[in-house]
Amino acid sequence: MRPANKVYSALGTTIFTVMSALATEHGAINLGQGFPDDEGPDDVRAAAAKALLDGPNQYPPMMGLPALRQAVAAANKRFYGLDVDWQKEVMVTSGATEALHDCLMALLNPGDEAIIFEPAYDSYRPVIEAAGAKVVAVPLEPPHWSLPLDRLEAAFSDRTKLVLVNTPMNPIGKVFTRDELAAIAALMERHDAYAVCDEVYEHLVFSGHIHIPLMTLPGMRERCLRIGSAGKTFSLTGWKIGYVTGPAHLMEVVAKTHQFVTFTTAPGLQSAVAYGLGKDDDYFASLASSLEAKRDRLAKGLRQAGFDVLPADGTYFISADFRPLGFNGTDDEFCREITMKAKVAAIPLSAFYSSPDAPRHLARFCFCKQDAILDEASARLKAYAKAD
Repeated sequence: MRPANKVYSALGTTIFTVMSALATEHGAINLGQGFPDDEGPDDVRAAAAKALLDGPNQYPPMMGLPALRQAVAAANKRFYGLDVDWQKEVMVTSGATEALHDCLMALLNPGDEAIIFEPAYDSYRPVIEAAGAKVVAVPLEPPHWSLPLDRLEAAFSDRTKLVLVNTPMNPIGKVFTRDELAAIAALMERHDAYAVCDEVYEHLVFSGHIHIPLMTLPGMRERCLRIGSAGKTFSLTGWKIGYVTGPAHLMEVVAKTHQFVTFTTAPGLQSAVAYGLGKDDDYFASLASSLEAKRDRLAKGLRQAGFDVLPADGTYFISADFRPLGFNGTDDEFCREITMKAKVAAIPLSAFYSSPDAPRHLARFCFCKQDAILDEASARLKAYAKAD
């Protein structure tokens, strides 16, 4: 029989599925997959319940409910000073992953090149390649995850169509600095390139760092598609509500992609997210501060177990070097071992690289869990380290 799509056929089972299954099999605490273990704000969920009962429950507009698009535009102005036309420059999607797909498929043609930064979220590469484009990976440099400007400049060419900028960055918690973003912007202008900006963790930034959308830099307003996520902003990952902000000439094409993927998104959930985006500043500040406290809690436990802990200035994730524990195998072997022996699951960081020279001594842990869960995971890892 004739083969199916070569890009997706070649994909294996995701590392998240593998490690989650292993965690279940061994009764391990799962600090691998990135989702909170609470149910999100009561008032936002109540708004969704009311909208579901009151209706409407039929197809909403393809671009999204006006209320949510207006709320996204208002949030852009409120947090970043961006003036956005909600009617032409905002679209709602069924999750940020759909938004990424829509943006990449709208911009890329066969033969184009797309720059990504590694370690990278695992959906980027297959979508780019399925569009017929080539991925050009620029690895960041641990332990501080600095951007190597010489390698970045070398990655750009006359075939570069776009750069995919994820800040705050999954899986490592890096927050790009203004200087780093300015360097990216200068190269984009020189090579007439676009940016797809994955900013789903925009409100989860710690330690005095600030989130700077690339779109706010000079010359970038017409070149950027900016993606946000209600799942991360309101700890409601199962709702799958994303949104894209961009210039009208790009959004027109992105919308044409969206119409043939999901077309539209649950209206009751859209209404609730519109309400949520209007919450006062205390909500957004407390979201960041509570997650920063969880980061610090897990980081302390990992250090006490003997790990070297790398910086994490945002997101749900922290990475740790396990070599001080005396383990001499790969990160995949280490994560499997602690899942089976310590009963704590993590993700090998090399899973987020395409290069064979990816670091093999780092594990990624998720800290957006209840304090008691983080404490128990830390205790188990300490006991594992002591036993070895």
